Amino acid sequence: MRLGVLDIGSNTVHMLVVDAHYGARPAPAADDRTVVRLMRYLDDDNMVTKDGVIALREAVKRAMLFAERFGAGEVIGMATSALREAANGPEVLRELEEIAGLKFQVLSGKEEANLTFLAARRWHGWAAGRLLVLDIGGGSFEVAYGVDENPEFSASVPLGAGRLTRHYLKHDPPLEDEVSVMKAHIKDEMKPLAEALKQLPTPDHVVATSKTFRSLARLAGQLVAVVGPTERRRMSRSDLEDWVGRLAQMPAAARTALPGITPERTYQIVAGAEVAVRAMKSFKISKLEICPWAMREGAILNYLEGQRDA
Repeated sequence: MRLGVLDIGSNTVHMLVVDAHYGARPAPAADDRTVVRLMRYLDDDNMVTKDGVIALREAVKRAMLFAERFGAGEVIGMATSALREAANGPEVLRELEEIAGLKFQVLSGKEEANLTFLAARRWHGWAAGRLLVLDIGGGSFEVAYGVDENPEFSASVPLGAGRLTRHYLKHDPPLEDEVSVMKAHIKDEMKPLAEALKQLPTPDHVVATSKTFRSLARLAGQLVAVVGPTERRRMSRSDLEDWVGRLAQMPAAARTALPGITPERTYQIVAGAEVAVRAMKSFKISKLEICPWAMREGAILNYLEGQRDA
């Protein structure tokens, strides 16, 4: 079947169209994204503003037209932390559902972590052993650990790159005090996760997913020789640490000249880098590998499982 996955995230509205059926690897057919940066449309009462609703409506219309153009016979919809936590999130979602003609699944942070873990497990296979998966989104940071397809431990904390940028980094480039306060907050939020992971056996393989980690790995990582056309990268904590301070000293416009730093990520890459390096420090990770699959692929795999069992 040709399936569309519409993901309303904190940074983008993304439509991924794949050819998929149970037992086969989902094959991407086309994808399209609109950069909304929803966090900038939240007011002091955590309400999505009128302009934000308009931006979301236009992005969803574009995504559905894209899915139709590429022949998606069915579309599944997901919404993550920004809309999940917005005070008027349910009302906004109802309006978007009318436009899209489908029901959105509002994922909890733990569900996001579980789907991402499933995708990473399928990609890396059983040979990866105990798998630790990290993901930095726009609104939240997820971590999951396990040896099977369902993680033994998964959690989500509000350390998304967009959220932290909005709350702490008011200047461009950010002031030293702003970065210091943000780093202290990240460290505090990471402590319970580090304590929980300390009780578990050491992972055999550590992977990171999604755009922020991919951007950082293009900047600070190295290519890994693998079979197939998909680019794979590995990143060490020491290489990332070399870049974190320099990123904070550069204005957003200048960061786009760096490898991997796209215009839609340049404003929040400083916060994302601080979360990444703190996670690696707190969890005693010296090196990790970037996984090409993430939550959307996990949602596709989960959907196909459900179709088989129906």
